[in-house]
Amino acid sequence: MTKSVRTRTARTVLITSVLVANRGEIACRVFRTCRELGIATVAVFSDPDADALHVREADTAVRLPGAAPADTYLRGDLIVKAALAAGADAVHPGYGFLSENAEFAQAVLDAGLVWIGPPPAAIEAMASKTRAKELMGAAGVPLLAPVDPGAATEADLPLLLKAASGGGGRGMRVVRELAALEAELAAASAEARSAFGDGEVFAEPYVERGRHVEVQILADAYGTVWALGTRDCSLQRRHQKVIEESPAPGLPAELLTGLAEAAVAAARTVAYRGAGTVEFLISPRGRPYFLEMNTRLQVEHPVTEEVFGLDLVALQLSVAEGAPLPPEPPEPYGHAVEARLYAEDPSRDWAPQTGVLHELSLEAEGKGEAAGIRPRRGSAQDAVRLRTDTGYGPGDRVGPHYDALLAKVVAWAPTRAEALRRLAHALLRARIHGPGTNRQLLVRSLTHPDVLGGHPDTGFYDRHLDALTAPAAGDDERHAAVAAALADSAARRGAATVPARLGGWRNLASQPHRKTYGDHEISYRVTRDGVRVEDDGVRVVSVSERLVRLEVDGVVRDFRVSAYGDGGRGEGAYVDGAYSNRAKGDRAYADHVYVDTAHGSYRLLAHPRFTDPSATPAPGSLLAPMPGTVVRVAEGLAEGDRITAGQPLVWLEAMKMEHRVTAPASGTLTALHAAPGRQVDVGALLAVVATDPVPEDQPS
Repeated sequence: MTKSVRTRTARTVLITSVLVANRGEIACRVFRTCRELGIATVAVFSDPDADALHVREADTAVRLPGAAPADTYLRGDLIVKAALAAGADAVHPGYGFLSENAEFAQAVLDAGLVWIGPPPAAIEAMASKTRAKELMGAAGVPLLAPVDPGAATEADLPLLLKAASGGGGRGMRVVRELAALEAELAAASAEARSAFGDGEVFAEPYVERGRHVEVQILADAYGTVWALGTRDCSLQRRHQKVIEESPAPGLPAELLTGLAEAAVAAARTVAYRGAGTVEFLISPRGRPYFLEMNTRLQVEHPVTEEVFGLDLVALQLSVAEGAPLPPEPPEPYGHAVEARLYAEDPSRDWAPQTGVLHELSLEAEGKGEAAGIRPRRGSAQDAVRLRTDTGYGPGDRVGPHYDALLAKVVAWAPTRAEALRRLAHALLRARIHGPGTNRQLLVRSLTHPDVLGGHPDTGFYDRHLDALTAPAAGDDERHAAVAAALADSAARRGAATVPARLGGWRNLASQPHRKTYGDHEISYRVTRDGVRVEDDGVRVVSVSERLVRLEVDGVVRDFRVSAYGDGGRGEGAYVDGAYSNRAKGDRAYADHVYVDTAHGSYRLLAHPRFTDPSATPAPGSLLAPMPGTVVRVAEGLAEGDRITAGQPLVWLEAMKMEHRVTAPASGTLTALHAAPGRQVDVGALLAVVATDPVPEDQPS
């Protein structure tokens, strides 16, 4: 039970146990502060999250039966029961899910629990973007005029469709053709309903090359409202932020003052209390427009914590206990940049990636232990700082059910240039062994001239994605494949029996060994004088199972090799000189290889010497590009239908985002296996399109 005490300034409730109504890194983040404050922690978990990091880190955990968010993390009634059953006296909503649900906030309060968030009335006023715009318009804040989708004309294009509830890019679509408006409205509504339990969608003009700038606010119950600087969140994919920084670079003082005043006015308009964010769109001409107010902690809150030297979660708890804020916040100092590391492939339409995360480590990382407690300025305190917030540990599985975020990596430094350099270097040198990630995209973005020059905008990835995801020039990946092949050879020789190791009773010249990684076929010979690679300009200096040293064009480089025999399933691993595979028991199945160097890392797939012909799909097969759930099939689609190349046929939901699967070619639909509600694995057969024959007078 909560304990009440009196102070000279307010009646304060002391929280003793907090349930976090969320999962992943935000739950771990809140638990970390609770531990520092001596507050017990309670986790909730769905069936796929039964052994997740946030469950392992909590003092107590309560199961929410099922997997889909609608059955688990969106069930406010079950979460309130869980809090009461576990003896929690307060609930922190995190972000996403029910964090901006006024009914849930009220249910928590009605159960006699402390709600670590704004009053339900403030959530109700601001959580619906349509109602929030009405309030801000009445207060004189500039707005983008809403557009009635039913009356939209060519002159209104392009349009931005947005979910009225929630955020994080879900339920958002850019519409550039009127013919696509109806279908995009349906898709946006379905995605919003799945993510937030509310399918309401509205439309507004889409501002090309605008900047997404927000103001962090924090308010207590006694009229004090802090505006904690700005954050630039313009680098986005699918309207979901990828890189954020604080303060927003290059904005004039007058505009900064206006944004802070508008944010404070928004908070006062609804008698706000707790942490929140007021978001603005800055047009290319520098005119600000109110977008929305997020009545919760933001994913990107660490950059504000680092610049102001604050722990925003601790302040949320303090405000919820009834304590007042100091009259003024501390002065900001330095610059912080955050990169979101996602399990996704940006080169394939941001396709989510799943599998076992064997390792995620960054050199000299803070891991968030001192989150929000950065010392104030001074000689020692000016040292560049790196912080990682994650919801995954070694061996955890990244599944298709929830967000693709693996970790947030944050760098703080006295200057923006130093922070960008440190973050890019940390990501480049990180050991990330598991599903494919957007790491290369992040590094290239952080070092791009537009970003270095302080000119980010929301169209950055639309313009530069192809270049940012292009294969690296040069032979670096091939050299990594050489190192992988040599490490594999060393491991096999080390594990072989004595006769196999001796194996040279003949006086014939040794034949070359060949191994293929991706597009690279590597040939090498094992001689009595050592290992020789049949690649020009490459000399083998030393070889072991974990470390290969090559001299490439006169420069000696180290390649650290880790191989995992999971086939993406996590069944075994070869690490630190020992290999085990519960299912296979043979290093031949160590097919996923990671090579880390000082200049980058490489994720390689080792091809078997002999392929299985039955594994080749039939021509025209439409395969699931990711694991997920079939949410829709094109209306009226049936076997025998004529299909056009590029025609959307099936919609999959994976990691809380919808993904369209289109016809690979024109032809006739001969088989349809997809059905709404069906769970599919990557590579599952969804449909078959018998392609039209190529006319004889056309090239094949």
